[in-house]
Amino acid sequence: MNSVALVLSAVLTPAAILTPAATLAPRLDTPPAESQGVLAATRTAAAEGIRFGPCPAAEKLPPTVECGTVRVPLDYAHPGGTRIPLTVSRARATGPAASRQGALVYNPGGPGASSTYFPLAAGLPEWKRIATAYDLVGYAPRGVRRSAPVSCQDPADRTKGPTLAPTLPSEVFKQERIARATTYAQGCARRTGAALRHYHSLNNARDLEVLRAALGEPRLTYMGASYGTYFGALYATLFPHRVRRMVFDAPVNPAPRQIWYVNNLDQSLAFERRWADFRTWAAKHDKVYGLGATAGEVGAHYEKVRAELAAAPAGGKVGPGQLHGAMLQALYDDRFWAARAGALAAYLAGDPKPLIAQAGPAAPAEPVEQDAGAEPAADPGNATAVYTAVECNDAPWPEDFALWDRDNTRLARLAPFETWDNVWANLPCAYWRAPRQKPLEVRTGPGVLPPVLILAAERDAAAPYEGARELQRRLWGAALVTERDAGTHGIGGGANACVNRYMERYLLTGAVPGGSAGGSGGTPVRRASCAPHPEPDPVSLERQAEFRRPSDLPGQGVTARLGAGR
Repeated sequence: MNSVALVLSAVLTPAAILTPAATLAPRLDTPPAESQGVLAATRTAAAEGIRFGPCPAAEKLPPTVECGTVRVPLDYAHPGGTRIPLTVSRARATGPAASRQGALVYNPGGPGASSTYFPLAAGLPEWKRIATAYDLVGYAPRGVRRSAPVSCQDPADRTKGPTLAPTLPSEVFKQERIARATTYAQGCARRTGAALRHYHSLNNARDLEVLRAALGEPRLTYMGASYGTYFGALYATLFPHRVRRMVFDAPVNPAPRQIWYVNNLDQSLAFERRWADFRTWAAKHDKVYGLGATAGEVGAHYEKVRAELAAAPAGGKVGPGQLHGAMLQALYDDRFWAARAGALAAYLAGDPKPLIAQAGPAAPAEPVEQDAGAEPAADPGNATAVYTAVECNDAPWPEDFALWDRDNTRLARLAPFETWDNVWANLPCAYWRAPRQKPLEVRTGPGVLPPVLILAAERDAAAPYEGARELQRRLWGAALVTERDAGTHGIGGGANACVNRYMERYLLTGAVPGGSAGGSGGTPVRRASCAPHPEPDPVSLERQAEFRRPSDLPGQGVTARLGAGR
């Protein structure tokens, strides 16, 4: 039993979460009609293919990348009905035709993230050999950006900074957030309409099968990170005969009872440990930052900054909520640690500019010239809308705030850093009225699925390590490569050469580490580990001006390396 379950065992049993039944929105089992709909859609996609050409200006991609569209059924139970377009991007394999192995499709997670930037990985040294063998293919999943976008809120109604982020919210604050969550859920239903129910992970997996057919690939080679591992695992369960190779980077726990309420509780606890890792690192470099010689002292200085920002937001833009968001991003990826520690130190020394640059609202992008009749600019709230729609549609959620309040009040005593902010991000699911899906039991038996490769960092907070172990248990013959004592979220194609060697070898040859017998029921034990990538070097206060936005910093995984992280 994991640590969250030990602490909250009285309230986090499946029965406690999923009952009384009257408090939950209806669940949908997958009907046979949808399976037949996938077959019809793949036949259509194979016949139509994808017409690739220059990418729209909105994608901001170079001429070496080409774009096209694949059309998928909105509702797989009615494949002849409405079809929605998914934007697809591609960079052709750079090697000779004889060495081409097909298309490698990538999804960075979210839900709500696009990977149309992924073909740019061909220019990274870590991806050079892979790019000679594969077309690198990215796409925007259903609901994301130009792919039949989901909308939940008028941009004019979005909350603008500065905001608060109390670790012990008052009853008044909770009621305000309940009202906001209710309004947001109603906005999703009103602005997206009857189509809203069709934005979920099972359909994302089905869309991946249609994309495979449209690309003309007999079997799928796929890499998913974070949430992308979940619907990748659904695909492996639904279409194992169509899998060629799969890489699961930073996997979420796919167990049905975890989707998604319990996974978020586990995540909040894991972020507390990662927050301690950051404070310990900053304390180690007290001579550079002056934030304290112990993790506790660093934490005290952070709380001092929070209190001052609550009283007087920096530049009128950065309050405790914006500070928390910037620090949370650093816990996804330690490439941000030096900049964040320096910004805190500079603020305490009387210079708020680095903190405003890192935590304040991003400067508006330069406008892109559009022809008459071109699509409007993207909704800046689209990623949040897709995240909410998918997570709320995927599974039952408690609909009584008293249960959320009880669970998270207990959890916040151990893990105050992220617990309540995680609640507010997901609370619209308590007031969701679209039908819920029933989470699929991810599992494959011996000989059903080719060996797949799982990559995980031991101290990843966004996708706690137990999720990687659970995924390996469920996909027979899967191999797990662990980056020890590291916590970057997404490690494939990043800074760890050992991890990259395993990934490259697998994608180019299909070989996985290990292979010896010894697991339960004769399951192969396929595991390997890598030493952690080096800790970030401290950056002096004098160098803080070099770091304007997070994307200016060196990255780890492929998403971060291309400046397209969460």
